[in-house]
Amino acid sequence: MDDPRPTVVVAESLSPAGVEALARDFEVVDASGWPRRALLEALGPASGLVVRSSTKVDEELIAAAPMLKVIGRAGIGVDNIDVDAATRRGILVVNAPQANTISAAEHAFALLLAQVRHIPEADARTRGGTWDRKSFQGVELHGKTLGVIGLGRIGSLVATRAMAFGMKVLAYDPFISAERARRQGAELVDLDRLLANADFITIHLPLTPETDRLIGKEALAKCKPGVRIVNTSRGGIVDEEALAEAVRSGAVAGAALDVFVNEPLTESPFFDLRQVVLTPHLGASTVEAQDKAGVQVAEVVAAALAGDLVLSAVNLDLGRELSEDVREFLPIAEQLGRVFIGLAGGVPDQLRVTARGRLALSEVRPLGLAVMKGGLAAVSTEPVSFVNVTSMAHNRGISLVLEADELSSEYVSILEVSGSVGGEAISVAAIRSRKGPMLVEILGHDVELPISKHLLIVRNADVPGMIGRVGTFLGDIGVNIANMVVGRSRTSGEAAMMGLNLDSPLREEQVARLRLVPGVEEARYVET
Repeated sequence: MDDPRPTVVVAESLSPAGVEALARDFEVVDASGWPRRALLEALGPASGLVVRSSTKVDEELIAAAPMLKVIGRAGIGVDNIDVDAATRRGILVVNAPQANTISAAEHAFALLLAQVRHIPEADARTRGGTWDRKSFQGVELHGKTLGVIGLGRIGSLVATRAMAFGMKVLAYDPFISAERARRQGAELVDLDRLLANADFITIHLPLTPETDRLIGKEALAKCKPGVRIVNTSRGGIVDEEALAEAVRSGAVAGAALDVFVNEPLTESPFFDLRQVVLTPHLGASTVEAQDKAGVQVAEVVAAALAGDLVLSAVNLDLGRELSEDVREFLPIAEQLGRVFIGLAGGVPDQLRVTARGRLALSEVRPLGLAVMKGGLAAVSTEPVSFVNVTSMAHNRGISLVLEADELSSEYVSILEVSGSVGGEAISVAAIRSRKGPMLVEILGHDVELPISKHLLIVRNADVPGMIGRVGTFLGDIGVNIANMVVGRSRTSGEAAMMGLNLDSPLREEQVARLRLVPGVEEARYVET
C-alpha cells in the first residue's frame, strides 16, 4: 500500500538520528550518492529536500520539484542553494545554524595551536625519523591579543575559549553592541584597530558581497607585523593570493585555513608554504556536530511541512521572536487579507495594516505579511507563502504600510486593514473573541460578524423590511443563513449594512440578482 505521508528526499548522507527523526512523519527517500538525473526524477513528488554542501540546488533542480515546500541544509552555509530561485517559488530554505558551533569554534582553536606550535610539520618530521626540536620553536598564546572578526555564535565561543588561555580579545562586528561584546569578554573596535593590534586574527563571518576578500592586500598591509590568521568560516573572505604573498614576505608569520575559494583544494599557493596549516573543511566534522545537524534540520523541515513558522529560515524575515499575541493573530490576519480583497474586487497600490491595543506592543511586520499572503492567495494562480509574498506584492505594485497604536478604546487588541481600489476606500477590522475570529468593522460599518468561509455583505437602505427581503431571496435560491448581524454606518445618513454567514456558496449571477432587490444598494460575496 502506498505511503500517504509527504515525501522528503535526502540527497546526501545524513546522520542516522536525523533520518530516524524524519521517518517518524514522512516517507524518506535516501538519494545519497545518486546521479543528478535520478535525483531530479525522485524530486517529482517530494514536499521536502535535505542536502548538505555537495548537492547544487539550482533552478533546474527546483523546477523538477513542483510540490517542494522546504529545502533543508544539514549545516549552516547555503552557498550551494539558489535561495532567490527558491524564494520566487515560495519554498522555505532552512538550515541547522547551531549544530556545528562548538565543533567549529574548537577547530578554530585547534588550527591556531597547530600553527603556532608547528604541529603538522613536527609530526611529519618525527614520523620520518628526524628528531628536530630546534626548528619548531613556537609562541605562547597567553598574554597575546586575539582579534575576532565576527562575534556571532561561533565567534563568541572562540572569544570565551581565548580568555581561558589568558588572551585579550578584540572584536569587530558592525551588527552587535559594545555591551554585548563586553559580555563575551571582548572589546568592540573598528576593523582597522583590530588589524593593527591583534597578534592573531580569527574569522567568523558569512560570505557576502561586503565580506568577499575582506582580508585582502589592503587589509593585510594594516596588520601588525608577524600576525597569524585563522579562517574557518568561508573561502573567499581571505584573498588567498594576497595572504600567500604576505606569508612569503614575512609580514604574516603564518596562517591556518579550513575553507577555500575552490573546494576540493587541488592547487594552491599555500602548498609550498610550511607556515600555513591546511585542513579540508573540517569545522563541522565531528560526530556530535553531524548528529545535531541531522536532527536539527529534520526538526525544522518537519515544522515547515506541518505549516508552522520557522523563524530561523534563511529566506524568511519575521524577526527572531514571535509574540504569542502575534502568533494567535496570524490566521486572522490571513483571513482579513482575503476579506479585504474579496470586498475590493482587486488589489490596492498601498495596503495599510494597523495593529491597535496590546497587539501594537509586538512586532507587526508578520501580521502585515500574513494579510498580504491571504489577500494575494485569493487572486493568484501561483502558490503564495510567507517566503515569496513580498516579491509577489512588489511585482504587483503593492506597497505595505505598517502602523502600531497602543490605544484601543473598545478592544484589547484589534487588527485593521485598509486601502483604496478603483477609487473606493476599503476597510475591515477584526478581533479575537471567545467565539473565534470576529469582524468588527466592514466598510465603515460597526458590526460583530464571525469570520466564516462564506460571507455575504449587503449595504441596504435603512428602512423596515430589508432583513426579510434579503432572507426571502436567499431562501428562494436554497441558501441557508447560519448567522446574521446588522450595523449602521459611522457616518450619519449612509446606508445600513447586513453581514451574513452562509452555509453554502453564492454564484456571481446570484449576487447580481440580489443587487436588484428593492432597497439593496450593494451586495458583495466573499470566500475566506
